[in-house]
Formats: sequence, C-alpha cells, structure tokens
Amino acid sequence: MTKTKITNKNVFAAMERLAPKSLAYDWDNVGLQVGSFSTPVKKIMVTLDVLEEVVDEAIAKNVSLIIAHHPLLFKPVKQLNTDKPHGRVLHKLLQHNITVYAAHTNLDIAEGGVNDVLCEKLKIKNTKVLIKERTETLYKLVVYVPQTHQEELREVLGKAGAGHIGNYSHCTFQTMGEGTFKPLKGTNPYIGSQDKMEFVPEVKIETIVQESLLNKVLAATIATHPYEEVAYDIFRLENEGKKYGLGRVGTLEAELSLQEFSSLVKKQLDIPGVRVTGDLDRPVKKVAVLGGSGEKYIRAARNAGADTFITGDMTFHTAQDAWQTGLAIIDPGHYAEKVMKEAVVQYLENEFRENGIELLASTANTDPFTFI
Repeated sequence: MTKTKITNKNVFAAMERLAPKSLAYDWDNVGLQVGSFSTPVKKIMVTLDVLEEVVDEAIAKNVSLIIAHHPLLFKPVKQLNTDKPHGRVLHKLLQHNITVYAAHTNLDIAEGGVNDVLCEKLKIKNTKVLIKERTETLYKLVVYVPQTHQEELREVLGKAGAGHIGNYSHCTFQTMGEGTFKPLKGTNPYIGSQDKMEFVPEVKIETIVQESLLNKVLAATIATHPYEEVAYDIFRLENEGKKYGLGRVGTLEAELSLQEFSSLVKKQLDIPGVRVTGDLDRPVKKVAVLGGSGEKYIRAARNAGADTFITGDMTFHTAQDAWQTGLAIIDPGHYAEKVMKEAVVQYLENEFRENGIELLASTANTDPFTFI
C-alpha cells in the first residue's frame, strides 16, 4: 500500500486540532515561525524552546520540522545578526531547511494540553478550568434525510464529532415525516424525475454541534447525504458549551501532606527541586495548577477553593502574600512545562501512525537554572 505523502501543512492541521490557534491570546505568536507549509515531513522533533542547542540537535538527527511550545519569534526581528545567538538560530534553520511551528497559549488552554498533562502526572482528578477565557458556542444541526440513509448519516455525524453531550456521543433525535420536492430542469435527482412532484418518506435528524466542529460536520453530512441538494437548518443555541481557559483546579486521589505532595511533584515532573511555602505538615486536598508563569493568578486559585497552587516563576512578595492568606505555593519552575514534549509526541504518533513519520522529543536541556 502506498503511504500518503505528509507535508508540514498536514502536521500543522493536526496540531490545530489539538490546540486551535483561536484559543491563543491575541498578544501571542503561534503557528508557523520559520519555514514552509509545503515541505515534506519524515522526522519531527518536539521541544519546549528553540535554542541553538535544540537546533544543533535537530541538524544532527536530520529533523525537518520542530514543534515548540515557546515561540521562537515573539517580538519583531529588526536585525538578523548571525554573530548573536538568535541570529545564528535563524540562520541554521534556514540553512538546513528546518521548519519551526509553535503552539503556546493555545496549548496551555486546550483540552489535553499542558495543564491537563500536568494534572494527569500529578494525579489531580475532577478538574475544571481555573481562569475561564471563553465558552464555546453550540449549534443545533437539523438534517432531512431519506429513511433508507438515516443510520448511515447518524453514524457519520457521530464520527465527525456531532452529538456529544457530557460523556455521551452520537446523541440525536429523529422525527419521521414526508419530504416533497420537484426536480427542475438541469437537475440530476437521486430520487424522482424532472418536473414531477415527489413525496419521499424522510427522517428529520437533530443533533448538537460545537462551533469548532461545525464546518467538519457539515462537510461530512454533505459528502454522505444521497441528495444532490441537502436540506438542513442550523440554529445557534443558548446552552452553555465547553469552557476554555488557563489553568486547572481539581482534587487529589488521596490526601497528602504538603511535604509528601511536594516530593511527588518533584518526582513526577522529573525536576531537581521545588520551592514551597506553607506548613509542610498541612493536608493537601484541592490543587490549582498553571504551567509557566502564574503568580498573577493567586486570587483565582484561592477563589476556586484551592489549598495549594502549583505554578512557576513566583516572586518573593507575591509568594509571601499567598503564604499569609493560607494558600500553599509549590513552584516547580517554568521548565516544568517540558511535560508537553512527551504528550505532543504521543499525540502526533497517533495521528500519523500509518505514514512512517519518525517522532522524537528533544533531549537538549533548555532550563537556564542549575540547582546546587
């Protein structure tokens, strides 16, 4: 069997299914950073940062595409000076035809992204969004289909992502009825003849669709439906859709002391140490997590009922204020976001399992700090 040729564009599309660019903050720079959409892909490397050590590793391992969490191009480039680190990085990437793509705040916010991976590793359950940024709009899709094709269409709708309510999929409602139409000149009807009124036993199928999946579901519907012209209605709903936002808050499987939980964080995130505020003997039950720099969300963690907040880059006075209000802080550093490497590699392996693409996580250490 001939394998489908995969280009950067295909990989970018897969990444945007995981972490839609629409979720990113408007100040962020996500997506293609350097390179081309059309370059064929054979080997992909996932990294937290795009430093020179990472680019050298990519060159040595014959990587053509780097997927990064932290954008390489965050501020406008005013000078490409190859005597300086940033200039050398860009020069090497272009010289060796290596493309760079970044998923940053969109990967922080996305379901299955950085914060969900952190919660999974730390055994934090029953999670909810910590800082809500947006709620996805829901639509009702109503499609009229011949009774002979209703089962096929229902299955296609479900596979495309329609009809998801909580932990249930393929949710639809059917009403039997009779459809009428008269094919006019120039038509090629599936049922009936030109200039003759037709009466067909039909089913009205109603289902719910997330805004992000609406175009995909419509395309699948039209491709499957037997009619030359598909009759359907779309209604915007007031029902509250999925919440998206930064951070997560949830509960531990079993209560631990702050000392025990801090040790678990250190072990599970494979880091040399953590900074902790609070009584080490106090119990930890409800935990807020925000990968990267989260000190400005102290109040959100406290308002969510968390007794402990895990985030990086805490400054002295902010940590002191949290400590005085009774909120314990565990600071594993910004580099704890490296958990995204393994998660993204696994996701892309599942997406391109049949296409012979090699995936690897960068082994370069991009943490600027050393614990002594």
